[in-house]
Amino acid sequence: MTNKKYILGVYDDEDVLLHAIDKIRAAGTKITTVFSPYPVHGIDDALGIERTKLPIAAFLYGCCGLAFALWMQIYMLGFDWPMIIGGKPHIALPAFIPVSFELTVLFTAHGMVITFFIISGLYPRIKVPVMDVRSTDDKFIMAIEVQEGKTDIKKLDTLLRDNGAIEVNEKEVAK
Repeated sequence: MTNKKYILGVYDDEDVLLHAIDKIRAAGTKITTVFSPYPVHGIDDALGIERTKLPIAAFLYGCCGLAFALWMQIYMLGFDWPMIIGGKPHIALPAFIPVSFELTVLFTAHGMVITFFIISGLYPRIKVPVMDVRSTDDKFIMAIEVQEGKTDIKKLDTLLRDNGAIEVNEKEVAK
């Protein structure tokens, strides 16, 4: 098991954090991640994170649900057990709308939950390292990975403090 070392900059204001992210990235430092007690508008753009492709996955799961619903109803009511009800045709698409809608939503919801857990790595029994407990309460934590021989810790400490960090800590995390 290897250990990774991080420098943590602690911030108490989201506006200061956003400006610090811009300045630190402009200085050429790669920010590993930022922990926040609540969602901060614009932080993804400031960190340079691409837009997610989850909406495309949701659309594809919905298409699969719709296709399955239509196939199931057409097969059951048109071929497997055809029943003539009130002189209607066996394959009456307007009557299939409620079931098709429900299965579209069901497939999309379940597919998105499964996809989210796979993408974020939140598997059962996984232990996620907590960088700083205060990030769940009222502080913003910026984590920068220290690379042995490449990262100047004193320079990084000065850079974080100059950009509004109220304190700077080192943390070693087992991976």
